[in-house]
Amino acid sequence: MNTKEILRRVKDGTISIEEAEAQFARKPIEDLGYAKLDTHRQIRSGFPEVVYCSGKPDEYISSIFQKLFEKNGEVMGTRATPHQYELVKSVLPDIIYDTVSGILKLEAEGKSRIGSIAVCTAGTADIPVAEEAAQTAEFFGAKVERIFDVGVSGLHRLLSHAEEIQTANVVVAVAGMEGALASVIGGLVRNPVIAVPTSVGYGASMHGLSALLTMINSCANGVAVVNIDNGYGAGYMAAQINRLAAGESEK
Repeated sequence: MNTKEILRRVKDGTISIEEAEAQFARKPIEDLGYAKLDTHRQIRSGFPEVVYCSGKPDEYISSIFQKLFEKNGEVMGTRATPHQYELVKSVLPDIIYDTVSGILKLEAEGKSRIGSIAVCTAGTADIPVAEEAAQTAEFFGAKVERIFDVGVSGLHRLLSHAEEIQTANVVVAVAGMEGALASVIGGLVRNPVIAVPTSVGYGASMHGLSALLTMINSCANGVAVVNIDNGYGAGYMAAQINRLAAGESEK
């Protein structure tokens, strides 16, 4: 729980003052020896710590997930493998694994979602990165509209979704190849566009570098760029913008 949620629960009588005091007094770090979990991150930033699963040793990952779930009441990891899913499932049987995005998560019950984020892809091959962005934003409390396979080789496909894109609080544009989708969307909307270059493409795409350079050099206003294949970073930033646009910071 973040600070405002704790105070709201005290106000409505869901938790006692003593329980709230215990929440604030928790150690800011849970030291497991091989990992120092940031248990105060949600209080500081509004979002809990997320596990980057790639490269995590087998003997560590289960306990990291279990401890974060105990502290936060939910937990999410990115870039997880099926093998890691089985390991975590042994300690958290209800954990959910998405094979497309590599997201591994167990969400709190009854979570509400606010606002509107549009996650768009140029092609079907970009969907794994887009799903990482979409599911990250959803985990952090945002409503997400998925608009896939609307790249510039068939511009009419994108224009057929103009209303959903233009009314979203923020748009995530995920594209490989030459990465032109972000510029096109940037010229259609008044709200921020987060561009995500992907490593999809042939030799001269240089594993996403061509798309990255196109997006950085966009002539459209209001386009910000994250790293190649960084769906998580885009989803996190989109959730922050969406939360502000939806007025959550004033509640």
